[in-house]
Amino acid sequence: MDLMDEDAVMEGTSSIPHNGAPDTQDTKSATSSIPSPPIQVREFRDIQVKVHIRRPESDSWSYLGRALVSQEVVGQASRVVVRSLSSGKILVVFGEVTDLQAEKRGNFVVVGCIEGARVISWSLNALNNSETLRLLASIELACYRCKLAVVDPRTHSKSRRRIERAIKDDRRRRHRRRKEQDSMIDAFSKQKLGEDSMPEQ
Repeated sequence: MDLMDEDAVMEGTSSIPHNGAPDTQDTKSATSSIPSPPIQVREFRDIQVKVHIRRPESDSWSYLGRALVSQEVVGQASRVVVRSLSSGKILVVFGEVTDLQAEKRGNFVVVGCIEGARVISWSLNALNNSETLRLLASIELACYRCKLAVVDPRTHSKSRRRIERAIKDDRRRRHRRRKEQDSMIDAFSKQKLGEDSMPEQ
C-alpha cells in the first residue's frame, strides 16, 4: 500500500480508539472510495482468409469459402474462431484443448488437427505475408498449453512429439496413395497405347 492509500485509510479512523478497536464503518467507506484499476481488454483485429479443408477420407482440398478469423480472450485463456464471412457460421475453433500443428507455407497457414486416429487439415489463405504471420502467431498463442508446459514439461514435450508423428504418418500415407494412383494411371495409359498400336487382324 502506498502513502496516499495509507492516508486515505487513516483519515477514516478515530485518533481515540473505541474499546481499543477502530471504527470499521468509517474505514470501509474510506477504502471503498479508492478507484480500482481499469481492466485491460486485449483486442485483436480480425483476419480475412480463404478456407480449404482436407478430410481424412480425401487426398484433395475442398474450398469452403471466405472467412474471418478472430481471437477471443476469456480470462487467461484464448481461442481462435474461424467464421464464414457469408453466413457467420463457425467453421472451426482452435484452442488449448486442440491437438494440432500449424505450419506456414507461403501465404497459407496449414493446420493439421488430430481427432482420435484421424487427421483433418485446414488451410487458411491470408491476404499477405504479415497477415499470415499474425494468423500463425494467434493460433500458436491460443493453442500453446502454458500450464502443462510449466507444471509437467516432460508430458508437454511427449504430447508435442505425438502430434508431430501422427501428422507425419498421415502425410506419408497420402503421398504413398498418390504415388500408387499415379503408377496405376501410368500403367493403364501404357496398356491403352499398346492396344491402339496393335495391327488390325
